[in-house]
Amino acid sequence: MDLSLVERENVLLGQDFLTWLWYKTDNDNVLFQLEDKRTFSLQMEQKVSVQGGDGEGVETATVSSPRGELTEAKTGLRTGKKVNKAQLLFTMDQDEWLMQVNSKDFGLSGLKTPKIQTKDDDGDDPDSKVLEKMFLLERCLEMFDIVFTQFLHLRMSKEWREESAKVKLWING
Repeated sequence: MDLSLVERENVLLGQDFLTWLWYKTDNDNVLFQLEDKRTFSLQMEQKVSVQGGDGEGVETATVSSPRGELTEAKTGLRTGKKVNKAQLLFTMDQDEWLMQVNSKDFGLSGLKTPKIQTKDDDGDDPDSKVLEKMFLLERCLEMFDIVFTQFLHLRMSKEWREESAKVKLWING
C-alpha cells in the first residue's frame, strides 16, 4: 500500500473535519452530548491556519485574532485553501479546555485544561492533583472523540452531500 496515499487521505479527512467544524460552530451554538447526557459546546477560537497548493507551491495563511474575527482565513477558504490547523475551545458548565488540532495527523497540542485546585488541605491524597489533571485530560479527549465520531457518521452517510453543499455556501457567502 502506498503510504503517501494513506497520508493524503488522512489530511483530506482532517481538513474536511476542521472545515466542517468551523462551519458548524460559526452557524450554530452547537451542543454535543457525553455518554452521561451532560452537554458541552465547542468553538473555533482565535487561531486558524489554512493551506493550499502542492509540493513547493504550498501556501499557508495563519490568522490569530483576539476577537475571533477570522475573515482572512475564511477568504483563504474561498480561494481553495483548506483548514489545516485550528484552535478549539470546549466548554462544559463553567469549565473550558483549549487545544490546537493539526489536520495532517490529528495531532493535539497546547492543551490547557480547567485549573485544578492547588490548595493543600491536611489529609489530602498527594496524588489527587495528578489524578484530577488526568481526569481533565481524559474528559477533553472524550469530548474531541464525540465530535469527531459525529463528523465521521455524517461524512459516511447519504446526508454528507447536502451538508457539504451547505459548507460551500457558507464559505462563499
